[in-house]
Amino acid sequence: MNELNKYNYYQCSSSSNQSLRQLSKQTLSSSARRQITNTVKDKQKLFQEDNGMPIHLKGGSKDALLYRATMTLTVFGSGYVVYELLTAAMPRKS
Repeated sequence: MNELNKYNYYQCSSSSNQSLRQLSKQTLSSSARRQITNTVKDKQKLFQEDNGMPIHLKGGSKDALLYRATMTLTVFGSGYVVYELLTAAMPRKS
C-alpha cells in the first residue's frame, strides 16, 4: 500500500469507529423512554399491614389466581403420580 491509500484506509476506519461509538452512546442513553415511578413504599405498606391475610395472597386477585392454579396442579399431579405408581405396582395379567 502506498502512503495515500494507508491514510485513506485509517481515516475511513476511524470515522466508522467514531460513528459506531456515537450510535452506541445514543442507544444506551435513550433506552429508558418513560420514567418509572417508585412504588416500593406503597407495596411495603400493603404487605406489612396486619389484616389476617396470608402474605402470599396480599397481592390481590392475581396472587389468589396463581395460588389456586398452583394448588390445583399440585393436587392433580400428586394424584396422577399415585395412580401411575399403583398401575406400575400391579401390572395387568395377560
